Amino acid sequence: MFLTLDLQLFAGEKTEKATPKKKQDNRKKGQVAKSQDVNTAIMLLAVFTFFFFAADFLQTSIITMLEHSFNEYLLLDVTEASVFKILLDILKELIMIVGPIMVVALIAGIIANYIQVGVLFTTKPVEPKLEKLDPIKGFKRIFSLRAIVEMLKSILKISIIGVVVFSILWLRIDEILILSQKTIGAAMKTVIDLTIQMGIFASLALLVLAILDYLYQKYDYEKNLRMSKQDIKDEHKSSEGDPLIKSKIKQRQREMATRRMMQEVPKADVIITNPTHYAICLKYDESKADAPILTAKGVDHVAQKIKLIANEHKVIMVENRPLARGLYDQVDIGESIPEEFFKAVAEVLAYVYKVKNQLEK
Repeated sequence: MFLTLDLQLFAGEKTEKATPKKKQDNRKKGQVAKSQDVNTAIMLLAVFTFFFFAADFLQTSIITMLEHSFNEYLLLDVTEASVFKILLDILKELIMIVGPIMVVALIAGIIANYIQVGVLFTTKPVEPKLEKLDPIKGFKRIFSLRAIVEMLKSILKISIIGVVVFSILWLRIDEILILSQKTIGAAMKTVIDLTIQMGIFASLALLVLAILDYLYQKYDYEKNLRMSKQDIKDEHKSSEGDPLIKSKIKQRQREMATRRMMQEVPKADVIITNPTHYAICLKYDESKADAPILTAKGVDHVAQKIKLIANEHKVIMVENRPLARGLYDQVDIGESIPEEFFKAVAEVLAYVYKVKNQLEK
């Protein structure tokens, strides 16, 4: 009894890797191994890299917009039309400045998602679920192990970013201390350069953490997706069908095929027998085929049934052991007999036609 209980408990433990079907089903629901930190790190790295190469362009664009604003808009009378014109002009200039940054961030986000989950379109994660409004479950999520891990990750990220920023500032402390002695343009250039440098290095540090987080998320996802031996059996039954039901279906199909075959027995010209184990039905119609066709065959119980039906319908039976065995082994139902059997079958049919003629007289 205890052994049985132990086996049942073991069968219920989720120790097996998830099957491809379960992974695919979860993927359709939007449940995949993914780290949001990877998206954030790649997007930040892409944006700050863009700043590094396009800093001069952005600086020139911003200065041009400011000069244009101070030189023209301050002199305009404040009317509804002028305010609308100023708003449109500034929006156009801002789009020219911010637009490329947004495009870079968008492309980086798409690439980051593709690297992690590939191509996936699903609305399941954003569908409203009433269970999410359950305060008890919400409380459990807040104080769950995952929440603690996320908090520790956030602290680690802040700490590393702080260390990176402090290190860069410390290494360039001499430039920072003389900022007040520089012109506004030179000071701004130094500040921009510092910002880009800190952003790139902080993004790289975050990317390293994000990769580690992705590996953890993948491990956690695979762990939560594990199945018990019973789960795998149930899935196999649902996808492939219950073996018992499948066997019954096959049995039903065999019975139907046998009934169809038995319907052809009364139409046969001759039944070639073993005489006890084999029964072969042959039908010859010159207008349909050049050779006799095997319409039914069977061994043992099926053979006896064929012979019983043949007796009821007065179909002639001929005993020929080697011919019956050869036809059974080499010819399927509905096929014409091979050339090697022509002579033997012709002799049998000649005998059959002779008997039929005698009976008719």
